[in-house]
Amino acid sequence: MIKRVIDISDAAYIHLKHQQLLIDKKSKTVAQVVIEDLGVLILQHPAIVLTQQVIIACQKSKVVIVFCDDKHLPYSVILPIGESHTLHNKILKQQIAISEPTRKRLWKQIVQHKIKEQVRTLAILDKSTTRLDRLVTQVKTGDSNNCEALAAQAYWKLLFGEGFRRDVDLDGINSLLNYGYSIVRAVVARSICGAGLHPTLGLFHKNQYNALCLADDIMEPFRPWVDLIVYKIAMKGVVKVNKHSKKELLGLLNENVRYEKRRMPLLVALHLLMAALKRCYINAQKDLFYPSLEIRSPV
Repeated sequence: MIKRVIDISDAAYIHLKHQQLLIDKKSKTVAQVVIEDLGVLILQHPAIVLTQQVIIACQKSKVVIVFCDDKHLPYSVILPIGESHTLHNKILKQQIAISEPTRKRLWKQIVQHKIKEQVRTLAILDKSTTRLDRLVTQVKTGDSNNCEALAAQAYWKLLFGEGFRRDVDLDGINSLLNYGYSIVRAVVARSICGAGLHPTLGLFHKNQYNALCLADDIMEPFRPWVDLIVYKIAMKGVVKVNKHSKKELLGLLNENVRYEKRRMPLLVALHLLMAALKRCYINAQKDLFYPSLEIRSPV
């Protein structure tokens, strides 16, 4: 079942009644959602109030809660790590004990998947893919030859033009990319926790101040999906995060994908991807395969 994404951008009081999320504005209930139907709750206004009961109910149903800052960019997330049917302690030990060859092999595969998706995005837009096509086959174990960075250098210029510079601190197109990536990061982290994996223990990302290193690793091949949506938005002359651009970016979460020869919602595929990752940790599976979007058109 496709989980709902609720984005609240106005002052509101959010509370729970009979396992339904009630959203009140000006003392009147304007919407209600069954908690089990919810996948992501995004809060984007400083005057939003929610009860502790809502937070606990969301965590039990594996709903990720995203808090946004004054620029409407995701700043913090609450992830479910409490009640679970998974063996957290056992899985944590497996994550810690992962062998170096396995870690490097998985990171190589992730980088290859990312570059392949960059190629697909450029191809859809009728842009040259020659340089990136070569790099896909040149990635070494652990990406020791830095193909990810080399691909990025060529990719951004081909996608948004010679003058574009990817910088998280810049506005315009960069702010749209930041928003899209943050939402994908949140749902990937949700699936990681849902699988009983610890999001801090990354394969490649290792910043001691980053609580979501593994999410940053796993989300890499999904970035070009966001890029394509941002390109579409920018072609309309919109280069800022607003109500309409957020709606288009959030629409990615409701897309159907192909995974393991089956058609399914992206959020479902993410859970299967994490199950596969767990098998890779114990060498029960060697290759990590990623889902692919069914429809990837810029128009």
